[in-house]
Amino acid sequence: MPSQPTILMAAAPVKQRSGTRAQLPPCYYEGYLEKRGPKEKISRRLWTCLCGNTLFFFNNAKDTHYVEKMDLSGFVSLKDDGSRDRNLEAARLILRMKDGETKLTVANLEARELWKGFLQSVIDLSVPSCLTLLPGQVQMLREVVDRERNRRRAARTPTRAPPSPLSVPLLGEIPSCFRPVSRTEAEVLLERHPDCGNMLLRPGRDGSSLAVTTRQDLNGSVFRHYRVTQREQGGYVIDVENPIPCATLHDVIDALVEKTAGTLQPFLLEEPYEENITFVSSNEENGERILHCAPSSPLPKAPALPPKQERWKPLPRSPAPDRRILSAVTSPVPSSPSSPMRRLVLSPSPLLAQSLTEELKMKLEKRRTSQE
Repeated sequence: MPSQPTILMAAAPVKQRSGTRAQLPPCYYEGYLEKRGPKEKISRRLWTCLCGNTLFFFNNAKDTHYVEKMDLSGFVSLKDDGSRDRNLEAARLILRMKDGETKLTVANLEARELWKGFLQSVIDLSVPSCLTLLPGQVQMLREVVDRERNRRRAARTPTRAPPSPLSVPLLGEIPSCFRPVSRTEAEVLLERHPDCGNMLLRPGRDGSSLAVTTRQDLNGSVFRHYRVTQREQGGYVIDVENPIPCATLHDVIDALVEKTAGTLQPFLLEEPYEENITFVSSNEENGERILHCAPSSPLPKAPALPPKQERWKPLPRSPAPDRRILSAVTSPVPSSPSSPMRRLVLSPSPLLAQSLTEELKMKLEKRRTSQE
């Protein structure tokens, strides 16, 4: 079978990423897969990570939050799918679980052999012998089997849960390098993120004290743990051969930085934040769930409602006219004995009166001329 090293390296195991991926089990293998679950009508191309005995699916390789996961504890079988794809080089797998079948499509035959090798090694805790793999790939699977076996053994070992930071009566402000993690989790954080610092403050195992965990490189990782207890008279003390009293927790961190000439630095892990608002919706036709990105432009404002019209009110009655004003614009008419009331006649305007007078004069002159 011809090998294509460039394609294999594109899906080779890589380091664990920051963010929520740091809280997942160790990642043994990852790459793009086209996945179609038992209730899905079409396939989706997702970045897939085999972490422990669980498959985590991301929208792309840079995402820190997975959208789906598949626990392999319900594994039934894994076999090749001989059906053809539009991409002639693509290869398919059928992963059968207790709750149904999931069809997976990979880039080529070599990638399918690697995915089968990693999946079966994690599920059975043994390297499969029926696959066509290179010696280096077989050795890589053996290491994965050992790591997964140790991980499961540690998970079965009962351990005391780390206390909450609020259960310890802390004095003053808490340093930013404080992490509510156990001793093992502190070592994992420092080893995975060496660029973020090499010293963190955490709750102690007994629940009544604190501890400082440090990591340095000396032909490998070297971890050290220092107990920090509170004093009855106030403050803290670093419990070493020559105890170091400190007034606050910030002084504890500063003392360790000073004693090591700046070799130890506080662990500051900046958690990434999303740059866009996203939401998941279902397609009404095929039922596919898709992650959408909300528009960044402001939404258009709703049209303003017309002002509320007031109910009709009757117009107020006009005040009674002043008699002095009426007397100026009316002309009296002599009253008769039988009708003592006067009839008011509005007087015309001066311009109108003048035009009527001139028109009467013209008519009189014409009449006189016609009679003569």
